Amino acid sequence: MSPPTLPVARRITAVGLATASGVTVAVQSRINGELGVRLADGIAAAVVSFGLGLLVLLVLVPATPSGRRGLATLRAALAGGSLRPWECLGGACGALFVAAQGLTIGALGVAVFTVAAVAGQSGSSLLVDRAGLGPAGRQAVTPNRLVGAALTVLAVLLAVGDRLGDPATLGLALLPLLAGVGLAWQQAVNGRVRVASGSVLAATLVNFAVGTGVLLAAFVVDVAVRGGPGGGLPTKPWLYLGGPVGIVFIAVAAAVVRFTGVLLLGLATIAGQVVGAALLDVVLPTTASHPGVNTLLGAALTLFAALLAAFGPPARR
Repeated sequence: MSPPTLPVARRITAVGLATASGVTVAVQSRINGELGVRLADGIAAAVVSFGLGLLVLLVLVPATPSGRRGLATLRAALAGGSLRPWECLGGACGALFVAAQGLTIGALGVAVFTVAAVAGQSGSSLLVDRAGLGPAGRQAVTPNRLVGAALTVLAVLLAVGDRLGDPATLGLALLPLLAGVGLAWQQAVNGRVRVASGSVLAATLVNFAVGTGVLLAAFVVDVAVRGGPGGGLPTKPWLYLGGPVGIVFIAVAAAVVRFTGVLLLGLATIAGQVVGAALLDVVLPTTASHPGVNTLLGAALTLFAALLAAFGPPARR
């Protein structure tokens, strides 16, 4: 017997929040990509982005009663075994995603980066939901969700299909593809941490702490092999907003994944990413941006795919 299903209105609200958070991912991608170009080092850009986000959370979480309660509850959950240590490692996949932004967006553009990440995220979201790794538990793959995932991949292919004939582009796109695969797992386990701690802020802090640690280790190896960043620290303040923007995305995802499941959350954030990427490439184009009619049509189709999955019958647990 399945548990009571969520009202459609609540699901639609959760999807709307997830879509809006997806737009912030596109903004973060542009910021971190540009920072990676200025520093001439994508790993260094990722360290700066994640590190600044961690500093904000280290001030914010202890300063709020809910944050302090969440950390205490989280410690108790880990000590009692209701939350396992590996479920706190979602930030490692977030680190890979942010590193991929800094390493590839300068060459790929936001739109091509997004299509590669979407391809990985859509498929892995289906598997994560089916395995029951998210806080919503094991969920069947309903026809609406399956069609929504397929339409999403088709939509992003439509949006940037004219760029995929370049072999160099395809090879470089493997990194965001892998990052997209990890993103679904990250959203699932971050949702578990949020449920165990009872605090979105505590779950977000854990994500950023783990991600920063992974990136610092990667940066040490990068410096040992290639040397330090080739560029100096830029002076434009907006280039340091990637971390704070990422806090919004991680917090919203951790909060709504228990209402949507990993797949529907992924489709909604993908829709926001593609729409945001298309708008950025139109309003603030870069040398790697090639916005056109197909890009805008693909963005519209991603929104339709997310709504199709949201309005369909809920997946049975």
